[in-house]
Amino acid sequence: MGCTYSVYRKKKSTIHEVVVLTPSIRIPVQSDLQRVLKGFIPSDLADKLSSLRNQILLVAQDTDGSAIAELRRALNEYLSVLIGLTKKEYGLEGLIEFKWKNLEDGRQDSCIPNVWFEVLSSVHFMAMLTLSEADSLMIPKDHSGSGFRTVSSDNKREAIDLLLKASGYLEFCVRQILTQIPAETKKILPHDLQEGVLEAIAIQALGQGTEIQLGLAVESQKATLSVKRRLACEQLIYFSQAYHCLSGCDFNQGHGKKHLRFIKWKFLEAKAAAYYYHGLILDKGSEPSGHIVAVSCFLAAEELLAESKKACLSFSLAAPVTRAPPLWGVMKLLSQKIPEVASRKYQMHGYLLEQEKGLEALPDLPEFQLSLCPDDYELPEIDPAWDSKNWESLGQPLKEHLRDSDDENSTDRCT
Repeated sequence: MGCTYSVYRKKKSTIHEVVVLTPSIRIPVQSDLQRVLKGFIPSDLADKLSSLRNQILLVAQDTDGSAIAELRRALNEYLSVLIGLTKKEYGLEGLIEFKWKNLEDGRQDSCIPNVWFEVLSSVHFMAMLTLSEADSLMIPKDHSGSGFRTVSSDNKREAIDLLLKASGYLEFCVRQILTQIPAETKKILPHDLQEGVLEAIAIQALGQGTEIQLGLAVESQKATLSVKRRLACEQLIYFSQAYHCLSGCDFNQGHGKKHLRFIKWKFLEAKAAAYYYHGLILDKGSEPSGHIVAVSCFLAAEELLAESKKACLSFSLAAPVTRAPPLWGVMKLLSQKIPEVASRKYQMHGYLLEQEKGLEALPDLPEFQLSLCPDDYELPEIDPAWDSKNWESLGQPLKEHLRDSDDENSTDRCT
């Protein structure tokens, strides 16, 4: 399930495979919310909030892959109750210290008294679960041992949908949640919740969705060279943007360096594919200059392919060690095609390249409008318990208590 292996597999000494990278999984640390919230909100509401949070923790630690749906339901229900704490009229934003830990090593990485931090961590958790689910769809359960990847088209399309959903969660984190967190609190957020990291993963998810689309296009007889080139170029742009976002982040903690190596690997693969398909299109013309530039593209693609294999190895060996998947999708084809075509075309037109030294520079790849966008996400509706008559059990409804306090302060100021 990416660098953190899987939320739902017992930790073993095996080296896990990565197709869709899930950079980190963070889960709640158990805490006594009832005690902290006693007297501030109705006891049944405090019990529900605490129970759901502890349920998320226990399920995440103790269950296997079939619990993703259960965790997603629990997180949605928890968020519905949690967002009540963000309402300013209750005055509860900084009351609780929310603790989270990294699932892989079990170390607590944060303890922050801010409700929006808790919302951010919860939505981030849903995004990581969704990436993990996409990863599992791209790894066949019945390994044949042949070294070839066989994934159904339905699984690939479902994985694309999940990647768009994960990207939507992360975009919401950046655009709607981080903006609610004070600047001083942002400085102490764990590495995984830095704005640049969140943006990089959101864009990376779109890049991997495009990568799967390109693989589907390669398998389709109806897909033209132009379509394949466009998808390869779009994939290149996504990973270029993700690399830019991540390269400006602090890598003193977490698995940032491994994450950056993953994006570099995918960037090089996309660039090799883009130059290969661009070269095929240029080579269709009858002008010698077109053949010269096409050969340059094929030779560049071959060099990029070799670099991508080194980048893949570098990523896999970076801690925590992971196993790259067997060749699949477009790279399964291009790992053979690029060297063959580069060699054949150089034999045919290499003399032209030698004659025209001034045309050796690689052409610019065409620019395309990006096709994939994150899915829209909104927080669930606030739990009806926040408007319950149970507030009367506190002796004086908190809303009225706060209103009275405001009135007294206002009177003091006037006098």
